[in-house]
Amino acid sequence: MVSILVLAGAFQSHAADPVVVSPPGFKQLRYDENYAYLKDPSRHADYLDAIKFIPLNPEGDWYLTLGGEIRERYEYYNNSLWGKGPQDENGYLLQRYMVHADAHFGDYFRIFVQFKSGLEDGRNGGPRPTDEDEFDLHQAFLDIRLPLSGADSLTFRAGRQELGYGSSRLVSYRESPNVRLAFDGVKAIYKGAGWQVDVFAVKPVRTTSGVFDDDSDPNQTFWGVYATTPVSWLPGGNVDLYYFGLDRKDAHFDQGTNHEMRHSLGSRLWGGKSGWDYNLESVYQFGSFGNGDIQAWTAAAEAGFTFVSASFTPRLGLKVGVTSGDDNPNNPKLETFNPLFPRGAYFGEPALIGPANHFDVHPQLDLALLKNLNLTVDWDCFWRENIHDGIYGPAVNLLQSGKNSAARYVGNQAEAMLEWHFGRHITLAADYAHFFAGEFLKQTTPGKDVDYFSTWVTFRF
Repeated sequence: MVSILVLAGAFQSHAADPVVVSPPGFKQLRYDENYAYLKDPSRHADYLDAIKFIPLNPEGDWYLTLGGEIRERYEYYNNSLWGKGPQDENGYLLQRYMVHADAHFGDYFRIFVQFKSGLEDGRNGGPRPTDEDEFDLHQAFLDIRLPLSGADSLTFRAGRQELGYGSSRLVSYRESPNVRLAFDGVKAIYKGAGWQVDVFAVKPVRTTSGVFDDDSDPNQTFWGVYATTPVSWLPGGNVDLYYFGLDRKDAHFDQGTNHEMRHSLGSRLWGGKSGWDYNLESVYQFGSFGNGDIQAWTAAAEAGFTFVSASFTPRLGLKVGVTSGDDNPNNPKLETFNPLFPRGAYFGEPALIGPANHFDVHPQLDLALLKNLNLTVDWDCFWRENIHDGIYGPAVNLLQSGKNSAARYVGNQAEAMLEWHFGRHITLAADYAHFFAGEFLKQTTPGKDVDYFSTWVTFRF
């Protein structure tokens, strides 16, 4: 009876208090979440808010935030890799468990720690590199924040950390695969005068399937500068400008394997207004591959319009992208574009093809069937940008050499995904795709069409 009265009193107090608002959604980069507003008890609106703000001193300016994620995912491929290699008749289960602690010591010091466990069960041929990591430290970094004039600040970050920039075309935390990607290194973050500028130097973390055995990849070093700011000369617009450098000791392309030193200069224009949204990006790459030069590039454009007053709030969108391929494998000059560390499911959940030596046209329709139920339907058509180069996977891995076929058309992929949101914490999704193999795949692989199905449930807290 006492418990009922306490709950009733809490409900009446919250119902009468106008400052109670819906809590914010969870971010993909969990370290970007900020729960300092929960210092005010009247703003507690979620049943797990108690672990989002745990005071560590009487003033409440030292506090701890706890959080995590559980994801259970089933995947099935029929004719995986167009019938090439071992096949799986029954599909397999992927499990992801993550937990983190975020400790703030005033406005100037912070420690963020996150652990991960990724498990695979039932896949014929065993787990892929991104499927399994029994238990390991995923992130652990220290922030030191220095206030500058006004609201400007400079933050120094050191340790293991996730990175994500722009549309995740070149640098991503790799959400769709079972094991996310992190980097070891340092970063400086400047915020001021409408700009955010990140400068970093890191090494990607190698995923090893055991316990506490992940380490920095000694064969790769990655560094860069990424700057973003809103602009008034674009409708609802923003501009990103960036430079990335990558040193790989054993880089493998259709041309061969060699030491790669690659520099990427890029820009991105993005935003939206009056129902329209747009995202335009271009990158030029130069450097060296063994004794040859690197000259590569990409351009991508996406635009969409949302009919906000129509039933189901439909959004019609179109994406077009192209990445350069190598024109002559016997010439030491390398022209294959390297997407660096892109999102895992680059062209849909099947993740069959990555953005290197490609051209694609990708219409898409999004529908809000219910307030918490969304449907996405799209169709993506692929060609090789250069018929003398092969096709690559999302990890810049050569899938099929282009030396034995002059066909340009790779194929097309139809896909539909349903996503349900049950409150703030639970998401249920299902995805089906069919890849129609084109002439290039029929000439170089068994050339079978691919069916893909996956479904997953995610609980975040």
